[in-house]
Amino acid sequence: TTVETGIKKAQGIGYPIMVRAGFSLGGQKSGVVHNEKEFSFLAQKALAFSPQILVEKYLHHYKEIEYEVVRDQYDNCVTVCNMENFDPLGIHTGESIVVAPSQTLTNFEYHFLRELSIKIVRSLGIIGECNVQFALSPNPSTETAGVEAPGILTAWRRPIESRTLAGKETRQAPSLASPLEYYVIEVNARLSRSSALASKATGYPLAYVAAKNQVTQITQSFFEPALDYIVVKIPRWDMDKFKGTTEKIGSSMKSVGEIMAIGRTFEEAIQKGVRMLDIGAQGVTDNNFDLTIDEILAKIKQANSKRIFFITKALKLGITVQKIYELSGIDPWFLHRLKAIVEAERELTAVRALRAMPQHQLLRLKQLGFSDKKIGEGLGIRELEVREIRKKHKIIPSVFQIDTLAGEFPAKTNYLYTTYNGSHHDVTPIGEKGVMVLGSGPYRIGSSVEFDWTCVNTALKLKKFGKKSIIINCNPETVSTDYDISDRLYFEELSFERVADIYEFEQSSSVVVSVGGQTPNNIANKVDKYGIKILGTSAVDIDRAEDRKKFSQLLDDLEIKQPIWNSFADMEVALKFAREVGYPILVRPSYVLSGAAMNLCYNPIELKHFIEKATNINKKHPVTISKYMVNAREIEFDGVAESGKVKVFAISNHIEHAGVHSGDATIVYPAERVRFFSGERMIEIAKQLSKSLNISGPFNIQFMVKDNEVYVIEMNLRASRTFPFISKVTGVNFAEVIVDSFFGKSREYKIKYPNYVAVKAPQFSFARMEGADPVLGVEMGSTGEVACFGETAEEAYLKSLLSTGLSLKNKTALVTIGGDDFKLRFAESIWRLKNLGFKLYATKKTHLFLKTKGVRTKIVYKLFEKTSPTVIDLIEKHQVSLVINLSEDYNNEGSFKRVITDGYLIRRAAIDNNIPLFTDLNSARFFVNSLDKYKISDLKIKSWDEYL
Repeated sequence: TTVETGIKKAQGIGYPIMVRAGFSLGGQKSGVVHNEKEFSFLAQKALAFSPQILVEKYLHHYKEIEYEVVRDQYDNCVTVCNMENFDPLGIHTGESIVVAPSQTLTNFEYHFLRELSIKIVRSLGIIGECNVQFALSPNPSTETAGVEAPGILTAWRRPIESRTLAGKETRQAPSLASPLEYYVIEVNARLSRSSALASKATGYPLAYVAAKNQVTQITQSFFEPALDYIVVKIPRWDMDKFKGTTEKIGSSMKSVGEIMAIGRTFEEAIQKGVRMLDIGAQGVTDNNFDLTIDEILAKIKQANSKRIFFITKALKLGITVQKIYELSGIDPWFLHRLKAIVEAERELTAVRALRAMPQHQLLRLKQLGFSDKKIGEGLGIRELEVREIRKKHKIIPSVFQIDTLAGEFPAKTNYLYTTYNGSHHDVTPIGEKGVMVLGSGPYRIGSSVEFDWTCVNTALKLKKFGKKSIIINCNPETVSTDYDISDRLYFEELSFERVADIYEFEQSSSVVVSVGGQTPNNIANKVDKYGIKILGTSAVDIDRAEDRKKFSQLLDDLEIKQPIWNSFADMEVALKFAREVGYPILVRPSYVLSGAAMNLCYNPIELKHFIEKATNINKKHPVTISKYMVNAREIEFDGVAESGKVKVFAISNHIEHAGVHSGDATIVYPAERVRFFSGERMIEIAKQLSKSLNISGPFNIQFMVKDNEVYVIEMNLRASRTFPFISKVTGVNFAEVIVDSFFGKSREYKIKYPNYVAVKAPQFSFARMEGADPVLGVEMGSTGEVACFGETAEEAYLKSLLSTGLSLKNKTALVTIGGDDFKLRFAESIWRLKNLGFKLYATKKTHLFLKTKGVRTKIVYKLFEKTSPTVIDLIEKHQVSLVINLSEDYNNEGSFKRVITDGYLIRRAAIDNNIPLFTDLNSARFFVNSLDKYKISDLKIKSWDEYL
């Protein structure tokens, strides 16, 4: 429970040591340390988030194996699934590629650990589902016939949750009688992240084990699924969103989502999986790194989010499998599979033309998971040319069912995947009644459960029109990939190739691209040109809204105000525009989600850098630049239209200033402080744009208001991330109205002004992103959200913040404010904090300013002032429970950099020490106002239906 006690324990065990925060999720504040200095640094951070830390011997390069066990009250016990981590122990299972079933265990090892899992679950008296994780030595086992799994106490290393068993520490080494060198590293007597994966991988309904298997509809639940396919889970990281963080991964989760790929071979599944991540890679061999061999080997040794690409690069350069294994600890079996893919690509690039390629070679490439696009890139031809020739040779994917009986008995399931390692189809086409719904793919920053909610509601509503819904998605965390939501579920990639394959097989009537977020929208043009019918707004009109240049021109044509903008053919035009209108300038690429590569630029150097970055994100679509409007308010307008007529809409506003991404903003419904004229003008603009774009389906417009003038920022012809929130707070299911609009059956809704207020607040994960600057901007950084109701905005806001985990342990606050304007605008809030009984600390300039206003504060110093006490001392000693850090932006490059450095250290220290932090002026003021108006005990708890 203290750093000092931990140091003594570590000395007794010997370094390297694994440090873990107790009672934490996703390995938060855990890691491997190699000496006392590293231990003290990590332990201090861990104790800020947990009352205790766990100190354990680090098992270098051990394999990590998991078993999902189900036991009932009559002691019937089965292992539903076993899984193997691609990465060795030390990489959190949520950070590792996971393979099911295990591929590198011997038959003896598999059954030995299976029996041990069952013994553990039985001895702990667990009824229900349980996850058991093992560390298995990479050294070959001593296989002994008839050897039973040892008793639980002889091999136990870490018991569940509290890590103690019967009140005693248990640190025994593995039994000497055991033929395997292994440790039990964790037992989760609950549904876990691995449980969700196991359930989707096998089709076994772990969440509710019923009398019959809910998938095959034939067998009893007391059976162990046997898989004749392989499942690969790959995490999705968004490290690029966080300036200052690194790509390193370890025992603490940083990934924000994951995909699940199914194939008949590891090669097929891993290649599919990489494409499913939607990071621009067509397979594991997309690795154009400009690095030396030594740099590549260093990247392989230190686990990181791109390690699989560095491995295939090393294999291309002739590095041996043995060398890579010694560096990474990844089993040679997996490395040889990757090598087979590398060698196949080498053979591909040696072919001069596709027509000269033997048919068996093309088939082999498809069986190894190569996409048409990747084959085309290797031959210098278009994707559609490869598709044409492939179909001419009758090389088309087979549609297989998820069959938990390994083909031993007939299965009845709508849970499907495609493979080139087959010669028949398990199902027949649905035909004209089929409507394909494209899902949102992996969770990532900007695309989470909000879009899945719209997909699920769309699929359910389609059934009411007599349609058969066919969902395509690849995310095991979603509701849409539950097998009882749609008539057919394809666990497949959201690429043009796969959508076209499924469309042609199913002979469907149409496809929905507007409910799954940006990913389906991005392929709308390609899908349309191929002849696939899009349900709702046309691909041409989607492009007119998504393409920044075309949309800006449309606004000009309709005489709708927008920030001054320009598109450019060369950099000099952009620099000239910036000089004329003045900085800051906003760089805006097209067809992106969550503000990817969108940036504010304060000088020519930044403008050049960020334009190049934006161009690299999407080379096919234009980048526009516009004048950034300071101190404007941002408004969200969500709606559904039919044949160009708006049928339902809702208006909400951001608490934060315009310039904070809508996904990071706190959103209030109904919109407050929107004047009647402004609101009417927004409705008028929405009607104009709906008519001009002939919208049938969902849309979202982001408005900006300054000096009572309404400006349009952007428009998306798809469901937005606020659709679930708006639907739940208005009582009108916008997703159902979308489907009504598809079939010309929607009606006009008049939503009454409510007698309550709802607030949606973002959830951030800056504590997991070491080094990231926790300041809000035009590119999204939040990883989740919450929403609450209240009688006033202040009540709903406080409830929302408490729901995100905000906790004020006492009434002490550090206030540091940059710039006279911010100081003046926040002065009233300082007085309110003082009147609420807060003890205030302030940095030198803020302290002197507040002194002139009659507010007494205790002065603390920034690090560069080299005077004690420093702001960092104050934060690390937990002498404050709230940090308010407001920094103004500066045009002068030198001043801006120094302010960022000072502010960054304060912000980062607050995050690392688990202290609530506010960096936006408007949200800080609103928070203080809410504290002034309500005590926690004043907040009323009501059910949803009581408000509606």
